[in-house]
Amino acid sequence: MLTRRAFAAGIAPAVITRGQSKRRPNLLFLMADDHAAYVMGCDGNRQALTPNLDQLAAEGVRFAAHHCNSPVCTPSRQSLLTGQMPHAAGVTVLSTPLSTDKPTLAKQLRTAGYQTAVFGKMHFNRAAEPGLHGFDVVSTEDVIGREWQRAVRPAAVPDGMRTKALPWRPFQTPAREWLNAAKLPYPCRDAEMKGTFIINQAMRYLEENANRQFACWVSLMEPHSPFDFPIEDAGAMDASRFHVPEVGPRDGSQIPLIFRDLSSAEKQGIAAAYYTSAHFLDRNMGRVLKKLKDLRLDENTLVVYTADHGYDLGQHGRFEKHCGYDPALRVPLILRHPGKIRPRVVREFTEHLDLAPTLLEHLDAPPLPVQHGQSLYKGRKLIVSEYLENEEVFVRTERWKLLYGSGRRARTDGYVTDNPTQGRSTRLFDLAADPGEFQDVAAAQPKPVEALKKAALQRFRDTHPEAAREPSQGGVDDLLDFYLVPRDAKPVPPRPA
Repeated sequence: MLTRRAFAAGIAPAVITRGQSKRRPNLLFLMADDHAAYVMGCDGNRQALTPNLDQLAAEGVRFAAHHCNSPVCTPSRQSLLTGQMPHAAGVTVLSTPLSTDKPTLAKQLRTAGYQTAVFGKMHFNRAAEPGLHGFDVVSTEDVIGREWQRAVRPAAVPDGMRTKALPWRPFQTPAREWLNAAKLPYPCRDAEMKGTFIINQAMRYLEENANRQFACWVSLMEPHSPFDFPIEDAGAMDASRFHVPEVGPRDGSQIPLIFRDLSSAEKQGIAAAYYTSAHFLDRNMGRVLKKLKDLRLDENTLVVYTADHGYDLGQHGRFEKHCGYDPALRVPLILRHPGKIRPRVVREFTEHLDLAPTLLEHLDAPPLPVQHGQSLYKGRKLIVSEYLENEEVFVRTERWKLLYGSGRRARTDGYVTDNPTQGRSTRLFDLAADPGEFQDVAAAQPKPVEALKKAALQRFRDTHPEAAREPSQGGVDDLLDFYLVPRDAKPVPPRPA
């Protein structure tokens, strides 16, 4: 394991002192959607075809125990961008827009003199306009969709080739269809895909701004369901090679109803489609990294690769991420800056919250006025993640994992179960003996339960804007329930006594 002192020496800030003419390093921030850390070759997965990201990891520092602060797209992304826990950023449900008043990583970089741009999927939930959240150039979902449709005219699909049906209709068609169990390609060739279009936009931006100090954020939609990949990748993965994960004794009632009738073969097909989409993602990431090198910008550019959250590919019977299991919380994180960051693997716990302070320090930009994270080199003894739309909080140490939920809120995310308002739920897993998180030992291990609940409560007290209104009476569960209410969601009626 890399020591804190050794790591700190290997990721020193690229500080520019007075009188120096050399400019600060550029930033190329690469992001994926739903890319679980375990679906990478560099994470030891031989089935994953991710050669470009594996090479990036070999050239930089890979954080093998990096975790998101929410296993949901919008809260995770806006938490990362603001450096605040999702509840403090004011974004805990999918549809909530981030307030334009919030300080962001991009705003701080622009203040430091960077040209800022964002291309791709960001879940801002606002119309794109220059300056939004600190980005000078904003080409996000609404803009990308229009420009792609206007610029790209896909050629006819080869005779006899099956492709997926459009439009994608999640929760309206059977899960086997919208999760692409047949592992069908999107009816486009690689050059015609929306992901490739986004990468081309980003590469053009790099060319046009090669002589400027830039911070470019590129966020692709893969490998999010329906696990898109081009015609050229049809048949890239043999579904029969994928193992169907085990389902534990307590998983049954909590498996979303929409996944109950999936066959083993369909589950294998879904996994194969996901891995193929991740392969397509990797190829596009390789293109923008090659462009950076061709422009001779790679030596003076800090490259970051991560994802908003992970994904369960059949673990616990789920094909989604809205939960506290490790496959949904652990995400890739790679940083590369030649001559500034020594290549290695860091196995200490880190969180998405830690990215903003680390990057701003490395780029010699002013810190955010509110930072809930810390420099990545310090490492953590535990991580805290939240899914407030379902009123849940998750705490993980090296040995223990706590999943606590109020059980008051019926699921509104589409993943309905047999028992949507089950009341308070406390689960504890001994990861040393049970890495798959199957055997709940909460009743037999009250001390770690108490310690981890107190850790969650302390995180809320340190970061929640309504901490001063915490009830003066009640036990730890009562206090956690106070903080777990998503302030940006519709209220639910009280649970009957």
